[in-house]
Amino acid sequence: MRRGRVTANAAFGNAAAVLVGDFLYSRAFQMMVGVDNMRVMRVLADATNTIAEGEVLQLMNCHDPEVDETRYLEVVRRKTAKLFEAAARLGGVLGAAPQAVEEGLARYGMHLGTAFQLIDDVLDYSGDPDTIGKSLGDDLAEGKPTLPLIRVMREGVPPAAELVRNAIIAGNRDDFSKVLEAIQASGALDGARAVAQREADLACAALDAVPASSAKDSLLELAAFSVTRRQ
Repeated sequence: MRRGRVTANAAFGNAAAVLVGDFLYSRAFQMMVGVDNMRVMRVLADATNTIAEGEVLQLMNCHDPEVDETRYLEVVRRKTAKLFEAAARLGGVLGAAPQAVEEGLARYGMHLGTAFQLIDDVLDYSGDPDTIGKSLGDDLAEGKPTLPLIRVMREGVPPAAELVRNAIIAGNRDDFSKVLEAIQASGALDGARAVAQREADLACAALDAVPASSAKDSLLELAAFSVTRRQ
């Protein structure tokens, strides 16, 4: 399941899923070339490379309880945030916006993507499975040290911190209920939401260079939604 829907490989098999993935990848290249703009190609090529690096870093961080907030945020910046940043920047590139506006849009996307991922990690321990489309504790089952867990290990009482450390190393849901209790008792979810809100505020501030318009209003609304969403 992915976002509440059966994945392509589960529905049609691995071979078909890989072929469709190849088609989408090649189609994306066709669309990039069709724009006939080397800046677009460069932005997307750089973003693709950075995202791949982020995936590698995330794999290296799995089952490692020594991952701190800085290392965690580096993965977020290189993965989700980089994709948002590239998408937002390209709006400026294709619109031939002044450099200050383009850079503001890029910063907006980076902070928006960070806020989005932070809330995604919060929802893994607080959301409604039917709403978010996945089982709670999926990150824990994969041994991912996300911000709520990092906050418990840093700020929680010693027994709670040790419980979380062991759960990350093991990478399963066996102690999920106890881990969830530790997260709730430590205030880690509220702490993670506060970090997400700061990122959303930075995203809005990055739009100061963008002229007033209905499009800008929509971007501001999107930043607000990124931290209040429930799925």
